[in-house]
Amino acid sequence: MAQIVPVNTRQDIFPQYLDTPIGNLIEYHNFNKHFESDKKYEHAEILIGMCMDNRKRLNIPEKFAYVIRTGAGNLRTSEFKVSYAVAVGGVRAIALIGHNNCGMANLKAKEQKFIDGLVEVGWDRQAAQDHFNHFAPMFEIGNELDFVLAEAKRLRQRYPRVLVAPMMYRLEDNRLYLLKEETGER
Repeated sequence: MAQIVPVNTRQDIFPQYLDTPIGNLIEYHNFNKHFESDKKYEHAEILIGMCMDNRKRLNIPEKFAYVIRTGAGNLRTSEFKVSYAVAVGGVRAIALIGHNNCGMANLKAKEQKFIDGLVEVGWDRQAAQDHFNHFAPMFEIGNELDFVLAEAKRLRQRYPRVLVAPMMYRLEDNRLYLLKEETGER
């Protein structure tokens, strides 16, 4: 199990992330590091994978990052886009940002609401049920923390020379947190 680590000062940023795009992301978002005093970005330095949830917004400068927003920040179905950002865009850092109270956690509990919502906008009930049954297993994440850690591990295996940082965003305070992994991986 990982430990969620608050990042309240620059010294709280893990050494492997200091003076990297991951550290810059944290400084921009958590510490309101001023954009104009920093360099102007000509190209993205980082890929940020985060949830499409409308309760989250990052404080980052223009051209600093590619951002892929999907349910739960699940990049499994965006693999080509990740590869593009790495191969063509030249990014060498990925911030994978999960958040608490994610709608993709425990999808089964939301099944009836999902189906009823589609029926309300004109779907046939059986088609809505089939739609849920087909896609829910692909997008179910289980526990948010466990998912972010597993996805970070998968991305590290896929892109071994790219720095991958699993993080959490807490909706209560709109701050980024680092995850201290027990496995000893980077």
